[in-house]
This record gives sequence, structure tokens and C-alpha cells, in this order.
Amino acid sequence: MAGRIRVGIGGWVYEPWRGSFYPAGLRQKDELAYVGAHLTATEVNATYYSSQKPATFAGWAKAVPDGFQFAVKASRYCTNRKLLAQAGESIARFTGQGIAELGDRLGPILWQFMATKRFEPDDFGAFLELLPASVDGVPLRHALEVRHGSFDDPAFLAMARDAGAAVVLADHEEFPAITGHDVGFSYMRLMRAQADEPAGYAAADIARWADRARAQARDGDVFSFFISGAKERNPAAAQAMIVALA
Repeated sequence: MAGRIRVGIGGWVYEPWRGSFYPAGLRQKDELAYVGAHLTATEVNATYYSSQKPATFAGWAKAVPDGFQFAVKASRYCTNRKLLAQAGESIARFTGQGIAELGDRLGPILWQFMATKRFEPDDFGAFLELLPASVDGVPLRHALEVRHGSFDDPAFLAMARDAGAAVVLADHEEFPAITGHDVGFSYMRLMRAQADEPAGYAAADIARWADRARAQARDGDVFSFFISGAKERNPAAAQAMIVALA
């Protein structure tokens, strides 16, 4: 089953993008629509720090075209804790805040763990059992971004596969690049954009990531986000990858 490749950035509100990615004079309230017209996905970071209103999610959904999707980062209160097995209430609060208003614009939920969080099989397995398959009739897909080397373990990879959760491939100089099993979709976070590269990445590197996305798309949808690094270059990197995939 061939999937669709979506390429995006982190959020849409960032002052250095004004006049570089965004045309001069574009109203801030129109920036999300501009992202929707030029990219195919974006990763929402605001939900990591605080809850949003259902009307906010509904407004985001209306601002972008059919096919565009939002990856939504889960609340830090779900993942930044000693015992993940006790995150049930926080997970329910996060998933119940109104993300279902995104409807078919809802991409994966990103569960990001701190670099100090080690793999503890029993606790992590209990956490995975808390992740809901849907909310208000909208199916949920879950992606796990783990940042400690102890997760580079066949036991973790099998656990994620059995839960139907994708393991995020992080392109970062400090975090481990862990490749998970096929679960019907994949998720990449590309975090090495360079300020001295007009497109953030060299053309050869863009082509390499585009080739990897094509290969992964044979098994399902692919989400590729240019995040962090020289953040001012990330929209150009995403656009370059979209061109390379054409």
C-alpha cells in the first residue's frame, strides 16, 4: 500500500520567516494559510506547553487545504514524568481538549521524551497501553520520539510495533537515530539545517532524504519535518524536498 509523503516545518509563527518565507506585508493571521498553500504539513508545538480550545483546532483545520495535516505534539505533562504508567489522566486531558476538531487534517500525535528518559520496559509498556486508538470518532496515530540510547533495543522496537506506534527517526547530532518497524506510517524529524545553506541542507542531502521518504512510502504515509537547527532555513528546506519529490 503506497502512502502519501507530507513535508513540513515546526509551527507557523516565527518572526525570521517574515520577509524570507512569508511575503513582506502578509498578515500574521494569514501565515497558517500560506503554510498550507506551500507545504503539506506542520508540527504543532504549542500543545506541548498548554491546552488549546476546540475552536482553535477547528480554525486551524479551516485555514488549510484538503490533504494538509497537522502533527500535534503531546503535552509535556504526559511524557516528562518519572512513572509513565501514571500518565493516564494527563493523556485523557490532552486527547480530549479538542484535537478531534482537526478531523481529516489530524496527522500523528508526537510523544516526545526527554533525553534523560531511559527505557524501562514495564513502565513504557504500561504507557503504550494508555494511548487511545481514537477520540470522538477520529482515529489516532502515535509516533514516539525517544532520545536516550537505551531505547535502541529490540525489545522497545517490538513493543512499539505491537502497539502500532511509529518510532521517530531523528536526524540530530546528539540524539540516537533509531529506526522502528513498519506500522503503516513513518515520521522523520530533520534537525541539521545550516545557516550557510540557502535551503538549509545541501542539495545532495535533500535528495537523500527524499529518496528515503519514497522508500518508506511503499509501506504507508510519511511525515517529514524540518525542525530546529538553523530554523530560519527550514521552510526553504521543506520546499526543496517537495520539489525533489515531484
